[in-house]
Amino acid sequence: MARTNNVTELIITGLFQDPQVQRVCFAVFLPVYLATVVGNGLIVLTVSISKSLRSPMYFFLSHLSLVEISYSSTVVPKFLTDLLSKMKTISLEGCLAQIFFFHFFGVAEILLLVVMAYDRCVAICKPLRYMSIMNRQLCHILVPGSWFGGFFHSIIQILITIQLPFCGPNVIDHYFCDLQPLFKLACTDTFVEGVVVMANSGLFSIFSFLLLVSSYVVILVSLRSRSAEGRRQALSTCASHVTGVTLFFGSAIFPYMRPPSTFTEDKLVAVFYTVVTPMLNPIIYTLRNAEVKVALKRLWGKKENSDGAKMGK
Repeated sequence: MARTNNVTELIITGLFQDPQVQRVCFAVFLPVYLATVVGNGLIVLTVSISKSLRSPMYFFLSHLSLVEISYSSTVVPKFLTDLLSKMKTISLEGCLAQIFFFHFFGVAEILLLVVMAYDRCVAICKPLRYMSIMNRQLCHILVPGSWFGGFFHSIIQILITIQLPFCGPNVIDHYFCDLQPLFKLACTDTFVEGVVVMANSGLFSIFSFLLLVSSYVVILVSLRSRSAEGRRQALSTCASHVTGVTLFFGSAIFPYMRPPSTFTEDKLVAVFYTVVTPMLNPIIYTLRNAEVKVALKRLWGKKENSDGAKMGK
């Protein structure tokens, strides 16, 4: 039977129905998104310019910030526009594109977090060989590998989805396009597709989570023979990463690691991992990192000196 699509445009229900609440949400989430772009962009700029941030850890951090900007930008600009619109619509092709890039950047972020955990593991367990193990060649393999992993995961999801027929209804019960809400609109049984999609997301999440846990188990085991001060310093370098991993996985596991459901909480949880978490990462990774704070001060110091010199002329 040939696939037929009578649906070319989808109506998005949004986060809230009350126009007044939507305007309040716009006033709250617009500064959050701008802070996400500016904060993460500042980290990318600082790492690329500062000569003191040349270690692999900061190379990975700059790519994580770049992914955060891209990840948030697949959802939030459209979400903000819809908050001020009476009719929230998106084309079916646009919906599929949003799903593709959302999962692409989301999995790339997960894999980058795994890479950063491995980096911390090597730094703590093999400090004398750190630079030789985490050499430039390996770094330039791990980062593109994270992007490729996100692409591979996402292309599987899309290849499954584009085969589904959509002949009505056309109302997607979410504030952005995602797989499970879209599957509910298909005019065919999507049980098998849902299981495959959940298995794909679940395997990536479980495999990544196990790698993360393994890295920190190795770190904890290696710290047993060190002094209390040595353990404190080593764990302090991991604290930011653990916080970032907890925030991301804690919110992402809820909708993707359980059977499909109609939980209204999904939307609120989705706000956390699409809007809030990308903004928090710059704060998490800079407030606890003295080198990044010093580099930022130097960067802004040079800018102020440069501006002062221009004004003096």
